[in-house]
Amino acid sequence: MVTAVQPAPTPLCAVAIEHMGGAISRVSPTDTAFSHRRAQHSFLAIGVAVDAADAEKVISWSRKQWEAVRPYLEEGVYVNYLGEDEGAARVRSAYGINYDRLAAIKAKYDPGNLFRLNQNINPAP
Repeated sequence: MVTAVQPAPTPLCAVAIEHMGGAISRVSPTDTAFSHRRAQHSFLAIGVAVDAADAEKVISWSRKQWEAVRPYLEEGVYVNYLGEDEGAARVRSAYGINYDRLAAIKAKYDPGNLFRLNQNINPAP
Protein backbone atom coordinates (compact mmCIF):
# COMPACT_ATOMS: atom_id res chain seq x y z
CA MET A 1 0.00 0.00 0.00
CA VAL A 2 2.75 2.46 0.86
CA THR A 3 4.40 1.88 -2.50
CA ALA A 4 1.13 2.33 -4.36
CA VAL A 5 0.20 5.54 -2.54
CA GLN A 6 3.39 7.47 -3.25
CA PRO A 7 2.67 8.22 -6.94
CA ALA A 8 -0.73 9.80 -6.18
CA PRO A 9 -1.85 11.95 -9.11
CA THR A 10 -3.04 14.89 -6.97
CA PRO A 11 -2.25 16.06 -3.43
CA LEU A 12 -5.87 15.37 -2.50
CA CYS A 13 -5.59 11.59 -3.00
CA ALA A 14 -5.13 9.38 0.03
CA VAL A 15 -5.80 6.01 1.53
CA ALA A 16 -7.23 5.49 4.99
CA ILE A 17 -7.37 2.49 7.22
CA GLU A 18 -10.01 2.91 9.89
CA HIS A 19 -9.90 0.76 12.98
CA MET A 20 -13.20 -0.87 13.80
CA GLY A 21 -13.84 -3.59 16.37
CA GLY A 22 -14.58 -2.31 19.88
CA ALA A 23 -18.19 -1.21 20.37
CA ILE A 24 -18.98 -2.04 16.73
CA SER A 25 -18.20 -5.69 17.36
CA ARG A 26 -20.29 -5.90 20.54
CA VAL A 27 -23.56 -5.59 18.58
CA SER A 28 -25.11 -8.54 16.79
CA PRO A 29 -24.94 -8.35 12.97
CA THR A 30 -28.75 -8.42 12.83
CA ASP A 31 -29.41 -5.73 15.47
CA THR A 32 -28.99 -2.85 13.01
CA ALA A 33 -28.80 -2.38 9.24
CA PHE A 34 -24.97 -2.54 9.37
CA SER A 35 -24.03 -6.20 9.43
CA HIS A 36 -20.25 -6.25 9.13
CA ARG A 37 -19.58 -6.49 12.87
CA ARG A 38 -16.57 -8.82 12.61
CA ALA A 39 -14.53 -6.44 10.46
CA GLN A 40 -11.49 -5.11 12.29
CA HIS A 41 -10.63 -2.42 9.75
CA SER A 42 -12.13 -0.43 6.92
CA PHE A 43 -10.07 0.55 3.89
CA LEU A 44 -10.73 3.65 1.80
CA ALA A 45 -9.06 4.83 -1.39
CA ILE A 46 -9.90 8.51 -1.69
CA GLY A 47 -9.31 10.20 -5.02
CA VAL A 48 -10.05 13.87 -5.58
CA ALA A 49 -9.55 15.68 -8.87
CA VAL A 50 -10.14 19.43 -8.68
CA ASP A 51 -9.31 19.77 -12.36
CA ALA A 52 -11.46 17.65 -14.70
CA ALA A 53 -8.33 16.89 -16.72
CA ASP A 54 -7.06 14.83 -13.76
CA ALA A 55 -10.24 12.78 -13.33
CA GLU A 56 -9.21 9.70 -15.28
CA LYS A 57 -5.79 9.59 -13.59
CA VAL A 58 -7.42 9.86 -10.17
CA ILE A 59 -10.01 7.18 -10.93
CA SER A 60 -7.30 4.86 -12.23
CA TRP A 61 -5.13 5.52 -9.16
CA SER A 62 -8.04 4.84 -6.78
CA ARG A 63 -8.89 1.59 -8.52
CA LYS A 64 -5.23 0.53 -8.36
CA GLN A 65 -5.24 1.04 -4.57
CA TRP A 66 -8.42 -1.00 -4.23
CA GLU A 67 -7.15 -3.86 -6.38
CA ALA A 68 -3.86 -3.97 -4.43
CA VAL A 69 -5.58 -4.65 -1.10
CA ARG A 70 -8.74 -6.40 -2.27
CA PRO A 71 -7.34 -9.95 -1.80
CA TYR A 72 -6.84 -9.19 1.90
CA LEU A 73 -10.26 -7.71 2.59
CA GLU A 74 -13.49 -9.26 3.75
CA GLU A 75 -16.41 -8.98 1.34
CA GLY A 76 -18.71 -6.09 2.08
CA VAL A 77 -18.75 -2.34 2.09
CA TYR A 78 -19.94 0.44 4.38
CA VAL A 79 -23.02 1.93 2.71
CA ASN A 80 -21.93 5.54 3.30
CA TYR A 81 -18.80 4.89 1.24
CA LEU A 82 -20.67 3.78 -1.87
CA GLY A 83 -20.76 6.07 -4.87
CA GLU A 84 -23.87 7.00 -6.82
CA ASP A 85 -23.02 4.64 -9.67
CA GLU A 86 -22.62 1.51 -7.54
CA GLY A 87 -24.68 -1.41 -8.69
CA ALA A 88 -27.37 -3.31 -6.83
CA ALA A 89 -24.91 -6.06 -5.88
CA ARG A 90 -22.66 -3.60 -4.05
CA VAL A 91 -25.64 -2.10 -2.22
CA ARG A 92 -26.71 -5.61 -1.23
CA SER A 93 -23.19 -6.32 0.05
CA ALA A 94 -23.35 -3.19 2.23
CA TYR A 95 -26.27 -4.64 4.16
CA GLY A 96 -25.13 -8.27 3.98
CA ILE A 97 -27.40 -10.69 5.82
CA ASN A 98 -29.82 -7.86 6.65
CA TYR A 99 -30.70 -6.90 3.07
CA ASP A 100 -33.77 -9.13 2.66
CA ARG A 101 -35.18 -8.04 6.04
CA LEU A 102 -34.63 -4.38 5.15
CA ALA A 103 -36.25 -4.89 1.73
CA ALA A 104 -39.32 -6.34 3.46
CA ILE A 105 -39.48 -3.33 5.79
CA LYS A 106 -39.08 -1.03 2.80
CA ALA A 107 -41.96 -2.80 1.03
CA LYS A 108 -44.19 -2.22 4.05
CA TYR A 109 -43.33 1.42 4.77
CA ASP A 110 -42.21 2.71 1.35
CA PRO A 111 -43.77 0.44 -1.29
CA GLY A 112 -43.62 3.23 -3.89
CA ASN A 113 -39.88 3.64 -3.27
CA LEU A 114 -40.16 7.37 -2.56
CA PHE A 115 -36.90 7.31 -0.58
CA ARG A 116 -34.68 6.10 -3.42
CA LEU A 117 -32.18 8.92 -3.93
CA ASN A 118 -29.40 7.09 -2.15
CA GLN A 119 -27.80 3.66 -2.24
CA ASN A 120 -31.28 2.27 -2.49
CA ILE A 121 -32.78 -0.85 -1.02
CA ASN A 122 -35.56 -1.80 -3.40
CA PRO A 123 -38.84 -2.83 -1.77
CA ALA A 124 -39.23 -6.61 -1.68
CA PRO A 125 -41.83 -7.93 -4.12
